Amino acid sequence: MNPADFRDNARAIVDWVANYRATIADRPVMAQTAPGDIKAQLPVSPPADAEPFADLLRDFDQIIAPGITSWQSPRFFGYFPSAGSLASVLGDYLSSGIGVIGLSWQACPALTELEEVVTDWMRQMVGLSGAWSGVIQDTASASTLVALICARERTTDYSLVRGGLQAEARPLTVYVSAHAHSSVDKAALLAGFGREHVRLVPHDEAYAMRPDALRDLVAADRAAGRVPCAVVATTGTTGTTALDPVRGMAEVARDEGLWLHVDAAMAGSAMIVPALRWMWDGVEGADSVVLNPHKWLGAVFDCSLYYVRDVEHLVRVMSTNPSYLQSAADGRVKNYRDWGIPLGRRFRALKLWFLIREQGVRALQARITRDVENARWLERAVRAAPHWRVLAPVPLQTVCLRHEPPGLDGEALDRHTLRWVDRVNRSGAAYLTPSMLDGRWMARVSIGAEPTEREHVAALWDELRDAAAAELAGGG
Repeated sequence: MNPADFRDNARAIVDWVANYRATIADRPVMAQTAPGDIKAQLPVSPPADAEPFADLLRDFDQIIAPGITSWQSPRFFGYFPSAGSLASVLGDYLSSGIGVIGLSWQACPALTELEEVVTDWMRQMVGLSGAWSGVIQDTASASTLVALICARERTTDYSLVRGGLQAEARPLTVYVSAHAHSSVDKAALLAGFGREHVRLVPHDEAYAMRPDALRDLVAADRAAGRVPCAVVATTGTTGTTALDPVRGMAEVARDEGLWLHVDAAMAGSAMIVPALRWMWDGVEGADSVVLNPHKWLGAVFDCSLYYVRDVEHLVRVMSTNPSYLQSAADGRVKNYRDWGIPLGRRFRALKLWFLIREQGVRALQARITRDVENARWLERAVRAAPHWRVLAPVPLQTVCLRHEPPGLDGEALDRHTLRWVDRVNRSGAAYLTPSMLDGRWMARVSIGAEPTEREHVAALWDELRDAAAAELAGGG
């Protein structure tokens, strides 16, 4: 494809995306396809000869598009917000079109220096002090893995340059909440700690980790000859948006010599609103923090910000410096390849830069505030309705709820919950996700798509009640 053809075809794609976003409120939220429907319409072998681009776009529209669940719909309330602002889409489009790879500063100076700027902008926006330095990773999963590797190396005085973790005389332990994201557990396993050395810290009635319980677990591990290494606190857990007490965890971490990593992947975006920063009070006592602008803030996936206080330690753990990547600029610039796992890096800063500049901080703050207020409106509505229950505190934008009609409990109540949630999703009118809490199924309503307004939340509440009533009545 030459540049002239690209110009024409790109216009067609931009038109398709613009039309998709303009009509998204009228589309079914959950894809209405059955398993295998899309695959059955595609050839089993690749084409031997080139095909007209118009045919590609036609097949995308007719075959692929019906299988898309519309995360950007104002009626999408599943999983977590992924508010892909169109300004950020254009920044990501530029990144792909330019096609650079950030192996080093010299490989693309603009990539590195814009990343320095936008990560510092975000540091200021969420109220972190100047002691923090940031880097863009792909996901919170990768950021947490980096954090636990850094914790491991600090505790073992850089065992990676000797025999590694397997040569340590005593096992290292990591402390997490049962309500932490699954990526935390995965990161601990990939960092070599082993499942039997991951401790689940008891939580309180609000599903937040208890510092006193953490201290007790650390003491027990020390007495048993193990080496406490790291604790992961979560600001806004996935299941209930519970808030671990960061200040209390930081005090235990300081006293016990633990690395404290704060997972604020979703809720970190809310910290741009000063009135919400109480949620991670004490964060300055942490060693590392992750937040994902590609969730609630509006940056296009993937864009995860990882902040550390000790850059020298991060670089010492992660650095590689082969001769073919060295340049005369080294020593005067940042080489972000030494700040994470990948060597090659995309120009992710562009989509965040476009978002912040096109929206402005005040507009981003207003949207976050709107979503929090809409969640609290739904919470009040649910609490006021007979036989409906809010199951967890609502500090952010997620409401955990359940319909509990008289005479239904245990597994029968679980079946009822799963059926009415499925009824809502299959209708295409809205999308939400069920989840387990205290051994029972519930519904999670996660508010935060960019076009979602109060009217959409109110319509959802009507859908939930109608679906639950229809299931109770024995509807098919």
